[in-house]
Amino acid sequence: MRMDGQEESSNVEDARGSGGGGGGGFRLGGGGIGLGSVAIALVAGWIFGINPLTVLGLLSGGGSAPMQQTAPGPAPAPPAGDSQARFVSQVLRSTELVWTEVFREAGKTYQAPKLRLFSGSEPTACGRGEAAMGPFYCPGDRKVYLDMSFFSVMSQRLGAPGQFAQAYVVAHEVGHHVQNLLGISDKVDAARQRGSEAQANAMSVRVELQADCFAGVWAKRSQAEQGWRLEQGDIETALNAASQIGDDTLQRKSRGTVVPESFTHGTSAQRVGWFRRGFDSGSTDNCNSFEARQL
Repeated sequence: MRMDGQEESSNVEDARGSGGGGGGGFRLGGGGIGLGSVAIALVAGWIFGINPLTVLGLLSGGGSAPMQQTAPGPAPAPPAGDSQARFVSQVLRSTELVWTEVFREAGKTYQAPKLRLFSGSEPTACGRGEAAMGPFYCPGDRKVYLDMSFFSVMSQRLGAPGQFAQAYVVAHEVGHHVQNLLGISDKVDAARQRGSEAQANAMSVRVELQADCFAGVWAKRSQAEQGWRLEQGDIETALNAASQIGDDTLQRKSRGTVVPESFTHGTSAQRVGWFRRGFDSGSTDNCNSFEARQL
């Protein structure tokens, strides 16, 4: 993936080293999050696509974790010499341009999210975010939170290296922001509260698959409209990232068995399929996972 010369977003906040969280990296075992493997932490991490409180409850052993819901204070832009921060800033800007146009075509106005970089842990309007959660979106403050050490985990543990795989992650979380703006998130949360745990999980799968589809729409439209180019293998690395974070793959790696009724993000094949659906069409009209008979 080459984004040389692309615009950077003005909506990136750099809270790394601000003292807001304490503890760096993925806190597994010991006095941190008591889960036995990175894979299990990532299963939990990708559950929180809409509400990080859910994942923190799971990471702490179930139930509601006592968390302080405090919106973070302002943070400066990343330093000019930080190449990785510049890349995610360019990716965020590309999502802003795509979704501004998509919303304009629908007669709506897009409101861009902030992308907040942090290390270790960070207070959010949805509760305290942890690096072990992976990237997440908080609808309470309309921010995407990212500890960039997650990219190393993607490359070294999940077999999903490359910048386009990283861009896919950002685009997926922005997809949750789009769902929030469209009112989908509120409707889903209300439906989950009324239903059983199995029904809530099934609804979460459809939420995540739609965000994957939205990421595909971004990839298709962004390269066509903004002039950056995909290189050979880029799509494959993104689809591999989607495959590696499928519920079935993560459960099989972490526990050796698969429990379909516990799925909250969909199988690897479903995640790949919905990303591809968005990419092949470039249209959100093909991303209505809630009315799809087969996922």
